[in-house]
Amino acid sequence: MKITTKNEKSLILNILKKLGLSDEYAEIVAEATLDSDLKGFTSHGIGRFPQYIHGIEKGKININHEIEIVKETEAIALINGKHTFGQVVAYKAMMLAIEKAKKIGIAAVGTHEANHFGVTGYYSDLAIRNDVIGIVMANTEPAIAPLGAKTALIGTNPIAIGIPSNETYIAVDMATSVTARGKLMEAKRKGEPIPENMALDKDGNPTTDPSEALEGSILPFGGYKGYALAFMIELLTGPLVNAAFGSGVHGTANHTQLCTKGDLFIVIDPSKFVGMDKFKGETEEFIKEVRGSGDTIIPGDLEVESIQKNYKEGLKVDEKLYNNLKEICDNLDINIDEYISQ
Repeated sequence: MKITTKNEKSLILNILKKLGLSDEYAEIVAEATLDSDLKGFTSHGIGRFPQYIHGIEKGKININHEIEIVKETEAIALINGKHTFGQVVAYKAMMLAIEKAKKIGIAAVGTHEANHFGVTGYYSDLAIRNDVIGIVMANTEPAIAPLGAKTALIGTNPIAIGIPSNETYIAVDMATSVTARGKLMEAKRKGEPIPENMALDKDGNPTTDPSEALEGSILPFGGYKGYALAFMIELLTGPLVNAAFGSGVHGTANHTQLCTKGDLFIVIDPSKFVGMDKFKGETEEFIKEVRGSGDTIIPGDLEVESIQKNYKEGLKVDEKLYNNLKEICDNLDINIDEYISQ
């Protein structure tokens, strides 16, 4: 089964508006969800969407609540998301950081009491579109066990960086674990094994069973280096922004729990450093040097390829996801078959 990009966005908007979301909030959530699927991060796109709906049903996601800026200076802000949609909180936080950085050169905005927001790179892309550098990071409920331990205590803690350029999309969006937890959830939904050397069961033994991995832990990428980076992000998106950390983080994967994660959005305006023309010119100069070194890629190339392919061919919908979406649609008097082709 497949769904076109146009139909995916229309379906999400229809569901959200029937649930009472404002046009503004629904548009933000739909755009962020579609962005995940277009880039190939299907575990964070429409495949994750039912989790949000169940979160609303369980009273863990508040629709249409306004965020609160609880602390602010020229350079920073701290936002209480009031447990509304994570995509909405993240969008507003990044746009505020962009506004501040455009004035003074660099800015940081932290959030707490938000929700899962899809892929981290959607928000660093917002910075790119505004000719600034975007750095985004978040913590999640525990998935990585500290080195030498068996119990997960650190999140998959993604980081994304976007660099503005005249010609090239330059971006990286990655978990600090070998894979994102959402990939395990997707594999479990599809009844598929996961690759070796990716995760451990609850007893610390290697496993290819996604269910056992979800009860155990995911390995950090790059061994100690990935563990150390995940550790640092835990502190930058927990204690720094008044959010939970370690075993206190809940709700990014389990919709029955209130989400306690944190996020940090950092924006740098190159025009305040060396000037935009110089920065972009030398960035492209470096890209040409890298491309000329051999058969290689630039961070962001794979996403560009995926976006082009998915726009053309549409997005796959597995049977279990179809059934999950159909149940949601049936409850809202929406005919899902008007959107998804068999």
